[in-house]
Amino acid sequence: MIDHFGINCSDLAASSAFYDKVLGVLGFGRVLDFEVAIGYGVPGKPDFWIGTQPEGGPSSGPNREVHVAFQAESADAVRAFFDAAVSLGAEVLHEPRNWPEYHEGYYGAFVRDPDGNNVEAVCHTAPPA
Repeated sequence: MIDHFGINCSDLAASSAFYDKVLGVLGFGRVLDFEVAIGYGVPGKPDFWIGTQPEGGPSSGPNREVHVAFQAESADAVRAFFDAAVSLGAEVLHEPRNWPEYHEGYYGAFVRDPDGNNVEAVCHTAPPA
């Protein structure tokens, strides 16, 4: 059900040192590092993200809100999720598309739920664009 999620950190350097160590002993490591957000997991699959939280609070960091990504079985399922959300009045963050900056085959769509959270549906087997 849950594909990945992200949290805000007031001190990214301290948090990354903490998660490097505690997740490392569990067999997980840094998979992607964008300097303002770090994804942890197994090679090729970041499941847990930490991101900067600016002094102004969580409203302006990479994880401005709770971010939850739900697993979808196919690109068609991602599009169905997106269409259902839009039909309910969800704010569109990103229409369904390939996200090669994450990894080949990453296909996702992002919307805001009624409380403003960043909700995504993603599959990892989408054909190339």
